Amino acid sequence: MSTSVPQSNFIVPEHVAHIVDVMTGFPAPWALGGGWAVDAWIGEVTREHGDVDVIVFADDHEAVFEQFRGWQVVHHVDDRNELWQGQRIDPPPLDHIHGRLERGEPFPEREALWATEGWHLDVQFNQRRDGQWVLSTEPLVTLPVDQCTRPSVLRAPTIVPEVLLFYKAIDMRRRDRQDFKRLLPLLGSSERAWLRDALIRVGHPWLAELSA
Repeated sequence: MSTSVPQSNFIVPEHVAHIVDVMTGFPAPWALGGGWAVDAWIGEVTREHGDVDVIVFADDHEAVFEQFRGWQVVHHVDDRNELWQGQRIDPPPLDHIHGRLERGEPFPEREALWATEGWHLDVQFNQRRDGQWVLSTEPLVTLPVDQCTRPSVLRAPTIVPEVLLFYKAIDMRRRDRQDFKRLLPLLGSSERAWLRDALIRVGHPWLAELSA
């Protein structure tokens, strides 16, 4: 099993703690993901983060809408933003929404939303099927939902390192390669084996390092 880090080594930023507080009591499975999840497992803040990734399932969209009443929440449509009214969002292509606390200001129609304007929330909708988290549909890659998250120093359910790395393998941005090097030593043999097998299905240059 992947290892956690002592809570005393990590100070949870205020805006991250606020989103965790908002999600407390959410009536469906959820987790924190992205860069903050990476840093939680590493045990320190390694870089700046533009927003906080909250991972939910597409069929829980109505619960998400209720949970963020009082927030300004938008989704991207044709390179611009529209106010989200709680409709189902299936991945892909409309797989996420952005939010900030309502400030009585109009939201920008431009696609880019910046944390300096309060857009700290990024809710990403995922798929599940028969108790399995569907990480990829073509080719099919799944993992039981209860194996995809664990509590972390963020004081919330958090995506486990091997699943984080599977998602990061899709984009292969510079920060994703850096996260791979930082997280790989935290994976036990079974987590490495799962990630290696998952990446074999999709084909990926990280396979050589995983097999070392």
